[in-house]
Amino acid sequence: MILALLFTLLPTAPAQQAADWNFLSDPSVFRDVHGMLPAYLKKRAFAMLGRREESISHVARMADLESRRGRLRERIWSYLGERPARTPLNARIAGTLDRDGYTIEKVIFESRPHFYVTANLYLPKGGKAPYPAILFPLGHERGAKAHAAWQECLAGLARRGFVALAWDPIGQGERIQFYDEDWHGSKLDGSTVEHSILGMQSLLMGENVAQYTIWDGIRALDYLVSRPEVDPKRVGCTGNSGGGTHTAYLAALDDRIQVAAPSCYMTSWRRMLESIGPQDGEQVFPFFLRDGFDYPDYIYAFGGKPFLMLTAIRDFFPIGGARATFAEAKEVLGRLGLASKVEMFEADDGHGYSKPRREAAYRWFTRWLQGREDDSPEAPLTLASEEELQCTRTGQVKSSIPGATDVFTLNLETARKLRAGRTLSADAIRARAREATAYETQAGPPRITSYGRLARPACRVEKITFESEPGILLPALLFLPEGGSRRKPAVLLADGKGKASAAADAESLAAKGYIVLAPDLRGFGETEPPLDRRDYFVRNFGDYENTWNALLTGKTMPGMRAGDVARGIGLLAERADVDPARLWVIGRGAAATAALFATLFDDRIHGLLVEGMLSSYDSVVRERILQGNVDQMAPAALRYFDLPAVAGAIAPRRVGVFNAVNPIGQELPLSRLKEEYAGLPSTVETGVRPREQPFVELAGRFLGR
Repeated sequence: MILALLFTLLPTAPAQQAADWNFLSDPSVFRDVHGMLPAYLKKRAFAMLGRREESISHVARMADLESRRGRLRERIWSYLGERPARTPLNARIAGTLDRDGYTIEKVIFESRPHFYVTANLYLPKGGKAPYPAILFPLGHERGAKAHAAWQECLAGLARRGFVALAWDPIGQGERIQFYDEDWHGSKLDGSTVEHSILGMQSLLMGENVAQYTIWDGIRALDYLVSRPEVDPKRVGCTGNSGGGTHTAYLAALDDRIQVAAPSCYMTSWRRMLESIGPQDGEQVFPFFLRDGFDYPDYIYAFGGKPFLMLTAIRDFFPIGGARATFAEAKEVLGRLGLASKVEMFEADDGHGYSKPRREAAYRWFTRWLQGREDDSPEAPLTLASEEELQCTRTGQVKSSIPGATDVFTLNLETARKLRAGRTLSADAIRARAREATAYETQAGPPRITSYGRLARPACRVEKITFESEPGILLPALLFLPEGGSRRKPAVLLADGKGKASAAADAESLAAKGYIVLAPDLRGFGETEPPLDRRDYFVRNFGDYENTWNALLTGKTMPGMRAGDVARGIGLLAERADVDPARLWVIGRGAAATAALFATLFDDRIHGLLVEGMLSSYDSVVRERILQGNVDQMAPAALRYFDLPAVAGAIAPRRVGVFNAVNPIGQELPLSRLKEEYAGLPSTVETGVRPREQPFVELAGRFLGR
């Protein structure tokens, strides 16, 4: 119903000035062209969530809960990638602080060989060992393990007789992955951007950056329960924000955790999609909604053990979603006689591990791990400085420990192994690329609507929309040369800046006798969603939200856009004035990757010319930083193929790759471009168009062969 309202079309718009190639942005013509892609993806997501709700209604026995628990665990490990080996921790204590009622040990251990984790272990001074213990994953706040709220909570737990362990996550504290000596900090906009860049690199290899953060947590738990002061049968887990995320993850995956209390994380995907959308790389799993999961499934994966949702009414994680998740979990566990094991605490404040939530956590843990009730307030605390709590000499693992590795280097090694093992045939590359991009074909000719014509000196221009698939109507310009009744060659010109950017070159090609279709592929030109350029995800990655909304539902942006190209080719092939044996595709900028995949999948396309395309997926992993191209990624692609191999698999059809760019948009020199595309069939041509040469000259030469 929503899409029906969005796509209400009115009669053909009056002719506009020739320079004004956009015609649907006016709401009097088309209700909301900019909201089309988000609406399409959310409709998919909500349908999946609806099917999940139906399946949850059938959970009536412990066996049903165990089945769901097992499936979530299996799927999470499939999202994460290959499970790392449990290697020696090689833990050592770098120093000790004597505090009021507790001590802090400064610990360094290796969660993987040479992958060092800096941690603080809070030990009670009173009571009698072995103590119950709390695993404390951290959120994204600055200061990492020295952050005031974390110290307050860790000290509060230690004073109540718990051993508590907190560690610096990757990208924070002493473990900054993109450390810059001049900045004395990360060269990026905080830990969430670090996580998301590493997340895109991991995604291309069929992994998730959460593999690193979760494995750090599992190895931290290994260390915690190895301590003689700890009772390994009485272990809880709590953290806020990113720490709440990992509390949910670790509780779902590790049976040693007996009690959980995530703070400022638990909500629902329906409310997330209606508000802030997907967050940073380790907080989102591709295909999670497609596979039938939502936030309550973390509670079910905990198997009916005590789970407390700590929430904030004014949090950016929507409180309405938290309430919906709690209501569902309470009802489902209630069917199994486990309603008392899930509770929710609300505080009328904002995001953070505030005192009301900390005190609620203390009550929860003392009840379930100490067998007593404790309503005592949190005592005042003198905070330790970041320098006092640091475990390394310089405050950074990289500059303190010779031979220390980082996520980038580990990913680079994984990519090297994958590259060495890739030996697929052209047919196998095509099959794997269809799988990685989730490419789908649409049956029948696309529905076309006309919005008027313009007369130009050498051609006429039709303004049209065509339906790529239900819910996606693409505005396009169709340039038709004057004169002659014979069938003409045709070109689909897809530009990442939209059809308005392509119009001048399309008109020049029409003057040379080509019929040219210049569409706005979904998310480009007039169909570009509203993007808040102040948002750091948008600044660093481009259309981050819709890219991840697509991935959550089992789609990809390059796959959907390749489908748009194929539908445009179908439109041209159906025309009586087009020679179907001479159908070409040109892709420029951000549209080039989609054009490449479309040509691989669609044999009707005679050949392809791309300019300004990302040179390779491997370059995303080789270079430390990427910017603005998140919507070009295909999950697990590097396990099987790379973009140069796709170009080679199009043979014997011709492919021209010109002015390819690196992951931050800089053009590669010709020597580097040829190196990237070495060893391919002679049908693949690479080059660099000089700035002074008009694009249409290059296109005319390439298409005219």
